[in-house]
Amino acid sequence: MNPTNMLAQVKKMQAEMQRVQEELAATTVSASAGGGLVSVDMTCDNRVTAVKIDPKVVAPGEVETLEDLVIVAVNDALGRAAQESAKRMSAVTGGLRLPGM
Repeated sequence: MNPTNMLAQVKKMQAEMQRVQEELAATTVSASAGGGLVSVDMTCDNRVTAVKIDPKVVAPGEVETLEDLVIVAVNDALGRAAQESAKRMSAVTGGLRLPGM
């Protein structure tokens, strides 16, 4: 392959990766725990944008349960965001494993 063509392809891939990263920052995923009693929304660049807690969950002596539900919901949202990011980045890189991706 011609080095000039290769450089052009790398630049194109970098631009496409930047575009996908911007899309991911604007993409929101949601997850919940406790049958929907606690839910978390976050972007695919790992920013939590909302935590919703059903008022019936908050009762005296239930703080530990509430905390556990929030942890489960946040971790589920993080996993979904990582999956979506990997899927979209793989489409850009053609399955190449690049450092930092």
